[in-house]
Amino acid sequence: MDLEFLSPVNPDLLEEFSGEDSQTLRNNLEIHTESTGLPELENVQIALVGVKENRLREEGEGFLHFDKIRRAFYNLYPGNWHLNIVDLGDIEKGESVEDTYFALQNLVSNLMKKDIIPVIMGGGQDLIYAQYRAYDTLDQMVNLVNIDHRFDLGDAEQPINNHSYVGKIVVNQPYNLFNYSNLGYQTYFNSQDEIELMDRLFFDAYRLGEIINDISLVEPVMRDANLVGIDLGALNSSVLGAGHSPNGFDGREICALSRYAGISDKVSSFGLYEYSPEMGERGDMLVAQILWYFIEGVNYRTNENTISARKEFIKYQVPIDDDVLVFYKSPVSGRWWIEIPFLANVNTKLKRHTLLPCSEEDYMEACNQVIPERWYKAKRKNEV
Repeated sequence: MDLEFLSPVNPDLLEEFSGEDSQTLRNNLEIHTESTGLPELENVQIALVGVKENRLREEGEGFLHFDKIRRAFYNLYPGNWHLNIVDLGDIEKGESVEDTYFALQNLVSNLMKKDIIPVIMGGGQDLIYAQYRAYDTLDQMVNLVNIDHRFDLGDAEQPINNHSYVGKIVVNQPYNLFNYSNLGYQTYFNSQDEIELMDRLFFDAYRLGEIINDISLVEPVMRDANLVGIDLGALNSSVLGAGHSPNGFDGREICALSRYAGISDKVSSFGLYEYSPEMGERGDMLVAQILWYFIEGVNYRTNENTISARKEFIKYQVPIDDDVLVFYKSPVSGRWWIEIPFLANVNTKLKRHTLLPCSEEDYMEACNQVIPERWYKAKRKNEV
C-alpha cells in the first residue's frame, strides 16, 4: 500500500512529550515521524489520520492542523485495551479538492481491506463523501450514520460542499447506499423540503430532543452502521464556545454516541469533521475524548456478526396481521435483531442486511401488534 502522500506528525509536538509518563497514549502508539517513517501495519486494528482539507466549507476555510487534538489525545491514558493503534500523520491538501478525496478514499479502502479501522480527523464534512466512496470496491451496500444538526442533503445538482454531500451520495453512481441515518437534527436548521425528502427516501432521522431523552435509542442504529461521521456543529456552544448553536449535544452525550459507534461490530470507518484549531483548549480535549471513547468501544466488541455467533441466537416469532416478525436475541450481550424478508430478485449485496438491529422494546411492541418503524422502512426500501 502506497502511503507516501502522508506527512508525518509535527516533530515539535513530539518533542513536548520527551520524558513524559510512559503509560500515556503517546507511548502506546506507533506514530509516523520524520525520523522513523511510517509505522508497520501488521496486526494493527486502528489507524488515526488527519485530513487538512476545508476548502468547500460554506462557512469559509482557514488554516487547519491537528496538533492541539493530538496533544490532548496523547496525554490521555489508554483503557484496558488489547488493540494496536497507529497515527499515520496527515493527508495534506491536494492540488484540488478532488485530489484530496482521491487520497482519502484510497487510504480508507486499503486500510479496511486489511481489517484496520480508519479514524479520520477532518475539516469540511464533505470529506464523508470520500470516506463513503472507499466502500465502492468492497461489494456491499452501505449504511451511513451521521451525527449532525443538519441533514446535509443539499441540492445534488449543485457542486458539492459541506452541506450537500449526502445528496451527492444518493444520486452519484455506483449506488451503494442502503440507508442514511441522521442523529440529532434540529428542525430549524433543515428546510421542510429536506425533512419530507428524508421521509420519502425511508431514511432515519432522530431529533436532538429524542436522543437526549433516551440516548439508548441510537444503539441499534449504530449497530447497523458501516461508517459513522460526526459534525462538531452538533455540539452546543457551552461545549465549543461562541459561534456554535446554543442547542446541541453536550460532552457526555457525544462521548456516549462515539462509544456506541465503536462497540458496533459493523462500523469499519469513523470520521470527525468540521474541526477548527480556534475551538480552544476545551474543544480540543473534548475531541480527544470522543476519539478515546470510540477506541474504548472497539476494544469491547463482541463480534456477533459472525455466523458461529448467530447460531447461538434465541429465535422468537411474532404474528402481526399477515406477517410473522422474526426476532433474535443474543444470549451473550442481550441485544436484539429483527429479520427482514428480502425479495428473491433483489441485488445480492442486500443479503448482508437480512438481520436488522433493534431493541427489546421493539420486540415488546410487536407483541402488542405494533410494527417497528425501522423494520417497515427497511422492508419498503427492499420493495422499491
